[in-house]
Amino acid sequence: MNHRTCCVVGAGPAGLMLGLLLARAGVDVTVLEKHGDFLRDFRGDTIHPSTLEVMHELGLLDGLLKLPHTQAPRLHAEIDGKDITIADFSRLPTKCRFIAFMPQWDFLDYVAREAARFPNFRLITQAAVTELIEQGDRIAGVRAAMPGGELEIRTALVVGADGRNSIVREKAGLEIERFGSPRDVLWTKLSHRPDDPPFVMGHGGPRQGFVMIDRGDYWQCGYVVRKGSFDDVKAAGLDAFRAAVASISPLPPERMDEVRTWDDVHVLSIRIDRLRSWWRPGLLCIGDAAHAMSPIGGFGVNLAIQDAVAAANILAAPLRDGRLADKHLAAVEARRSFPTKATQKVQLMMQRSRSKREAADGKQSGPPSFMRRLARWPVLAHLAGRLVGLGFRSEHVQERAPRVARARDGAPA
Repeated sequence: MNHRTCCVVGAGPAGLMLGLLLARAGVDVTVLEKHGDFLRDFRGDTIHPSTLEVMHELGLLDGLLKLPHTQAPRLHAEIDGKDITIADFSRLPTKCRFIAFMPQWDFLDYVAREAARFPNFRLITQAAVTELIEQGDRIAGVRAAMPGGELEIRTALVVGADGRNSIVREKAGLEIERFGSPRDVLWTKLSHRPDDPPFVMGHGGPRQGFVMIDRGDYWQCGYVVRKGSFDDVKAAGLDAFRAAVASISPLPPERMDEVRTWDDVHVLSIRIDRLRSWWRPGLLCIGDAAHAMSPIGGFGVNLAIQDAVAAANILAAPLRDGRLADKHLAAVEARRSFPTKATQKVQLMMQRSRSKREAADGKQSGPPSFMRRLARWPVLAHLAGRLVGLGFRSEHVQERAPRVARARDGAPA
């Protein structure tokens, strides 16, 4: 086993960012991705100010912002027929005071290209992990199925960054604490036209049951429904679905004619959970593999990136020097546990408050109380902007120690 190596399972935001940071710090790192590319729709495409700050610290921000994206210096919602600002990023102490909306495949492709400039970084696609290799009480590597046969990697550390349906955490037997959610989101695409609303991301409709995100040439639209009710929605018919969405969408009703079949509707099952322990000897989980978030606030991608930065700051030197110990893995969890729990607490409070009102009313109620407060006291939008933009604990790229790897083609030092 190579004691200077790390195998990261999952080439999502957490996995690729960790791979880049570890390779940059002189650690031999292999990232395994079960798919052949990054082209999957309706993923979390928000890049928050804290993540943009990390890219700035890495010297990669200018290149990132050359990619097609839209910028949201504020987030909006419709309350009682009025457009209000629910999060304002204009006062953040960061280089970028906006959320960037960019297809996640473009962001991941960019990070992967930058990581590949280090000769000690490898990305292996079409590698689906099937088994963890155990050596005594430690995880000592992984086995993965590939089109050409089985791949086996022995390593000092396996990092599960393979999302909310993580095979790594399942195979490791890590215990999950589940908090549930009474909602699902039905995602659709609708065309974007010049006379459409000017906001980049907004919550629309009198019952706050609709979300729309500007993707440039189209809107990504989310219709919120009761959990597990998609079969009931389908049973009512496509016309009824179109009419229900049109009734709370700020777009013209005829725009819903673009939803031609149920294949144009994709279900996101919302859930909130986290691991009771993020690690065991030789293994660590980060990002959604450690804590699945509700899409409220778009925190998931941001938290995943912050996990990766914290993990690299704590683990790079022990991995590079061949002295990784359990205390280092525990330190990552200790560092990231508070922001995870605090963020989930906020999401659960919002969820429970709304559920209680709906139970009392016997139907979907109006916008959450915190949104009504924002409508009354606009100064709160700056506080919301700080929470959404930076989270409860922002991580920063630490000055790296002397590294073994040398970047190809003049990668940023």
